[in-house]
Amino acid sequence: MGKKILKLDKPFEMRRGGVLHDVQIAYETWGDIGFCYDNAILIFTGLSPSAHAASSTDDPSPGWWEDMIGPGRPIDTRKFFVICINSLGSPFGSTSPASINPATGKTYRLTFPVLTVEDIARGGHEVARALGVRKLAAVVGPSLGGMTVLAYCALFPGAARSVVSISGAARSLPFSIALRSLQREIIRRDPLWRDGNYEPDSIPVSGMRLARKLGMITYRSAKEWALRFGRERASAERRAGDPFGIDFEVESYLENHAAKFTGQYDPNCYLYISRAMDLFDLADHGGSVAAALQRFDVERGLIMGVETDLLFPIEQQQELADGLAGNGREVTFARLPSLQGHDSFLVDMDRFRPIIADFLKSL
Repeated sequence: MGKKILKLDKPFEMRRGGVLHDVQIAYETWGDIGFCYDNAILIFTGLSPSAHAASSTDDPSPGWWEDMIGPGRPIDTRKFFVICINSLGSPFGSTSPASINPATGKTYRLTFPVLTVEDIARGGHEVARALGVRKLAAVVGPSLGGMTVLAYCALFPGAARSVVSISGAARSLPFSIALRSLQREIIRRDPLWRDGNYEPDSIPVSGMRLARKLGMITYRSAKEWALRFGRERASAERRAGDPFGIDFEVESYLENHAAKFTGQYDPNCYLYISRAMDLFDLADHGGSVAAALQRFDVERGLIMGVETDLLFPIEQQQELADGLAGNGREVTFARLPSLQGHDSFLVDMDRFRPIIADFLKSL
């Protein structure tokens, strides 16, 4: 339990070229490994979380999926040995653009090779192998993690008995690519970005704040904004001399989330992982999405999506469920009416927990 680090003793060849040396992958675990090493669940995260998905005796602070993992919860740690990976390229312990390049003694910054979702999947596979797991009970992931589990199954046939993709997709649509491209441009246009050569005490704060605000708008649905905030006025007094300051409570909400995020996440890491989501295309592993899914060597699949998701529309999860069906696989497709948009898997626990619990119960 608590954060652990796997240090690879071999070069890590990146999918789109380049090699990393002395790679570290941060991860956390919960529960106990079974006698036959057959009860492991590997979790990949979304873009921004660390590997701290749930609290533990070593780290009692609440995790980003606290209500999903633990004794008696859907991902039951009395039954399963749970591993959560900090993505390669993320700033929370795994090798990333914010890490020191052992060859130069300097921070990688933009000399870090192009990052892909497949590289993230391989990092998780290395951890599972190092822990003695040869076949996972399930590989699970939401958002970027939902893409990563698809890459995992494509890269490592037979390495998991079941796959759970939540609010994920086989590829990013033009709308999502456009949004993330704009977020990256906002960061790069900040004068403090300095072509990626900013100092730790002088990061492109304005760019990160604006990129995060744009992200937060797309993570939720317009219906939820209306029900949650309406036209409620902000309680804080506007600063003198600022005619375009915050008037509405929804603006305060975005401002608070942006301030909380800035300083926690390295800007270059954000750029690399955001682009990895845009570059991913499951069709690269079979000629088409349908062909790639048919080649998956899993027994069961759970595909979950939300009707109000702007970034990964429900049609993309339907495509995954349809493509995965056949070849004797048991495939469950859950289409949820959650109002919280893409972020629903983090907040609408009353809808998500029973479905995941039912699926994992029979493993």
